[in-house]
Amino acid sequence: QVQLVESGGGLVQPGGSLRLSCAASGNIFSINAMGWYRQAPGKQRELVAISRSPSTTNYADFVKGRFTISRDNVKRTVYLQMNSLRPEDTAVYYCNMRGNTYSGTFASWGQGTQVTVSS
Repeated sequence: QVQLVESGGGLVQPGGSLRLSCAASGNIFSINAMGWYRQAPGKQRELVAISRSPSTTNYADFVKGRFTISRDNVKRTVYLQMNSLRPEDTAVYYCNMRGNTYSGTFASWGQGTQVTVSS
């Protein structure tokens, strides 16, 4: 079983920055994809950014140029640096990781962390 623990959310003013972290633990052999999703009230969960390898990343159009995803495979951690935050970025942010355990595959979600952008 693989557990993901997120940290770094909070309240920030428009134009500010936050850095989210998500660390994995458990019976992990390898991690392939690491990603961040978000869900605003009344909306569906949507992809924010995904890292399929340290050199392969994809971003949603609405965060390009403002958010940066990075990963540390040794620490089994994924980060999301969020700059130039806007009120419309307010949401619960979830990390997701997919990979292999010593007995099969896994796909796990973090518990979510609230990001609120408001003056």
